[in-house]
Amino acid sequence: MPRPARPSASGAPPLAVVTGASSGIGRELARLAAADGYRTLLVARRQERLAELAAELREATGLEARVAAADLTREAGLDAVAEAVGGDAIEVLVNNAGFATWGPVEDTTEEALADVIALNIAALTRLTRRFLPSMRSHGRGFVLNVASTGAFLPGPDLAAYYASKAYVLSFSEALGEELRGSGVVVTCLCPGPTRTEFHEVAGMGDAPFMDRLWFMSAGRAAAAGWSGLTRGRPLVIPGVINRLTAWAPRLLPRLLVPRIVGAVQSARRSPP
Repeated sequence: MPRPARPSASGAPPLAVVTGASSGIGRELARLAAADGYRTLLVARRQERLAELAAELREATGLEARVAAADLTREAGLDAVAEAVGGDAIEVLVNNAGFATWGPVEDTTEEALADVIALNIAALTRLTRRFLPSMRSHGRGFVLNVASTGAFLPGPDLAAYYASKAYVLSFSEALGEELRGSGVVVTCLCPGPTRTEFHEVAGMGDAPFMDRLWFMSAGRAAAAGWSGLTRGRPLVIPGVINRLTAWAPRLLPRLLVPRIVGAVQSARRSPP
């Protein structure tokens, strides 16, 4: 499969939209897209960080880098992305934006749970649906949905987050089959624990021993996802430990899996 970036019909470099681009895996994926010759539209809530990244990409590549500061849990945020795209044809859509809230479901506010569902599930689905017709009409496109190894597990203390990532994986696999032969590729990236702001934002505690043995850099996770996308791979799980984490539950009694995951999560609980 060829590398994705090529001039559009107008002669301009093609456009890649990256959500959750202000930090972590999303920021690294935006850098990879620009390095491969894409103009970029960077989407997240933090305008200042997006502007800094856009300036970096323009300086490094000479290519256009736009920003759309948008809250994708809200209707207005989804509309803002569409408005920023304008009449451009999108060749790559990276659905990376995600959110988690740490703790038992009964201790989590309804608003926080609603935001997890709105961002991780609804926004990803709706943005994909919104931009698919253009990709299909051009006979070429790439959708990279960022899930997690949590997609393969029930996750006590992160129940809604793990469940939302299971949705992303299932949705991606089904969509890929629907689009088979259309020229549009769907890849699901399932990283394990990654050195980003995610754990701090979710209110999770540090786990130094896991950090040394398990955590992966955002750059490495992003590189694996981008490589898989350009090769047309439907599923990417970077790292041997992460692949074992994803597939081991199939060999264990179903009732035992949430107990094991719950024990691991309890060890990472933030101190009161």
